[in-house]
Amino acid sequence: MGVPFRVSVEAIGGPSGLAQRRAVAKAITLLESTRADHRAQADELLTALLPHTGKSFRLGISGVPGVGKSTFIEALGLYLIDQGHRVAVLTIDPSSTVSGGSILGDKTRMERLSVHEQAYIRPSPSSGTLGGVAEKTREAMLVCEAAGYDVVIVETVGVGQSETAVAGMTDMFVLLQLPNAGDDLQAIKKGVMEIADLVVINKADIDPDAATRAQAQITSALRLFGHHGNPQHAQAMHDAHGGAEVRHWLPRVMQLSALTGAGVDRFWAAVSDFRHLQTANGRLAARREKQALAWMWERIEAGLRHAFRQHPQVREQLAGLSAEVAAGRVAASTAARQLLALAAQGAQTASGTAIDAPPPTSPTDRTP
Repeated sequence: MGVPFRVSVEAIGGPSGLAQRRAVAKAITLLESTRADHRAQADELLTALLPHTGKSFRLGISGVPGVGKSTFIEALGLYLIDQGHRVAVLTIDPSSTVSGGSILGDKTRMERLSVHEQAYIRPSPSSGTLGGVAEKTREAMLVCEAAGYDVVIVETVGVGQSETAVAGMTDMFVLLQLPNAGDDLQAIKKGVMEIADLVVINKADIDPDAATRAQAQITSALRLFGHHGNPQHAQAMHDAHGGAEVRHWLPRVMQLSALTGAGVDRFWAAVSDFRHLQTANGRLAARREKQALAWMWERIEAGLRHAFRQHPQVREQLAGLSAEVAAGRVAASTAARQLLALAAQGAQTASGTAIDAPPPTSPTDRTP
């Protein structure tokens, strides 16, 4: 057992300043630790912090490299601070899948915001996890909320499935595009369009005509997807509210220039509209409930995967069976059943009850 981390709920929720920022940083470091004793401390800390969370707005922002995410986030953060908000930014950096290294350069690109006493920026390496999202980002958000940051921004790398992962942990997902995005809509992944609540054409001042063209074309594309205005859901909500009209958010497309700050106020007005509408129609609460359950199942799956790999009999047979599968001598499904049977036998021995190996599951089986 190592020396325990000395971080308290009182220090995290204390007066804003250097001491609080250090407490927040220490808490997130504890959450990111993979040591068993630290994990136990982290669970206790999260339980104590939960009553102080949930009041912040969680904003996910993504876009291809070069779209100006860091410039945009700094402009937005400084604007929000001027409006009386406290802003936390969790930046997800690209990590090398070979070395596990990370650039961790977003903080240096937000020079003014990073030193502001009402802001907290935490660059976290993704460690090669799915979608480029740091494994502990959800927990880090809770720490920031408990510290009184009422706007928490999560920036993604904008590659792979990172957008889907971040949309699954935030209240609103914003996609940044360049002015020439409208010239090649095929370059914009359909799946990303379907989860975007707001699309922002950044650097609109560079080529106003191209920005206007992109805005029109992306708006048309969003209407085709229409995921936020699903008519069946609208009817269900209508019936659930005794026939009263329940409005739904329709994704918007807007232009701005993060470098000059033009349009940042209109952007936040759109975000506020989204928050008020989704709160009124109950979809924000439903979204968070779904995310909380997904988070639980994600951690269950990760824990089971770890326990499976640590099982003595599985570890003994895993390398050999993996080689057989790679060589084409054993079917992958056969090897999986054999390994699961070994793990199940171990569990049966430990508990004295029979445990059958679970059947293959589809992605839809992950949540209740």
